[in-house]
Amino acid sequence: METSVLRKRLTDTIEAAKRTAAARRGRADEAARAYAQFLDLVAVPLFKQVANVLKASGYNFSVFTPSGTVRLMSDRIAEDYIELSLDTTGEEPMVIGHSSRARGRRIVENERAVAELSVAHLTEEHVLEYLLKELVPFVER
Repeated sequence: METSVLRKRLTDTIEAAKRTAAARRGRADEAARAYAQFLDLVAVPLFKQVANVLKASGYNFSVFTPSGTVRLMSDRIAEDYIELSLDTTGEEPMVIGHSSRARGRRIVENERAVAELSVAHLTEEHVLEYLLKELVPFVER
């Protein structure tokens, strides 16, 4: 292969990778702004409502909002929680739900997208559906 052809193809590949990375960073920045608004207006208020209903039903859970996440945590066992966070490592930024349950000495963890939608399209209903599915193991004891 000609060195000039190889150099041209390699240069084109490098420039395409830089353009793709710049576009991904732009999407991640936009998603971070939308996610901050999503946390303030949708996720945190809904998590607080769920915690209040759980407390009224005899399940003691509290809501915490560490940087960039919202977490519904058991007041009895610190390893029992459900949280939402923004994952910008993939091609498209996604809101990821993470749950953790203590089973004796073992910790069972689960992580999945709340919905296969962008942050801007997530609704209260998507979050509630995710929470209800993840709460089943905590309330069936």
